[in-house]
Amino acid sequence: MPNTIQQIMHERKSVRKYKEGVVIPREKLQALLENAISAPSSSNMQPWRFIVIEDQQVKKELRQIANDQEQVETSSAIIAVLGDLEMYKNSEQIYNANYEKGYMPRELADLMIKNSLSMYGSLPVDIIKNIVHFDAGLVSMQIMLLAKEMGYDTVPMGGFDKAKFGEKFNLPKNEIPIILIAIGEASAPAYGSSRLPIEQITRFI
Repeated sequence: MPNTIQQIMHERKSVRKYKEGVVIPREKLQALLENAISAPSSSNMQPWRFIVIEDQQVKKELRQIANDQEQVETSSAIIAVLGDLEMYKNSEQIYNANYEKGYMPRELADLMIKNSLSMYGSLPVDIIKNIVHFDAGLVSMQIMLLAKEMGYDTVPMGGFDKAKFGEKFNLPKNEIPIILIAIGEASAPAYGSSRLPIEQITRFI
């Protein structure tokens, strides 16, 4: 019987011990990302960008700017999730495709292009950063759940030197690193983790 979304959610744990030498076929990683980008985003601007790091030497070097976290080097790959601060510049491509696929009429597509360029183009950079961080979180969660469904384990990592990451990977000024996701096969069970009672954290009005 296929896993339900609830099973996958509860089985997903943050794994930090990986079997070394496990190679995930590139087509699987690509399929994972292709499915993950079904995540919602502000005005469908899809600000996420990815660097998939498979090379063992590069992972070893990355470990040094990621607080010496072992899983950076031992996992099969690191998926770096970035945010494009100029994502709105793709609005014409996005909304033209929406029109061509029959998702919206031409007039609405043109209006969305105009509004997106005007609104996002005039926002302060701090607000744009908040937007791309939020959207990156949505796609990152989908990556981790889909990976679990495929039989792989993951752990998200925000603890790394983002300035040094940008320098190492020659990121353009409009792209910012947000999170690293290790993916591979667990070599040891992950710790369980408790959750606060729902009554403590929820208010019904």
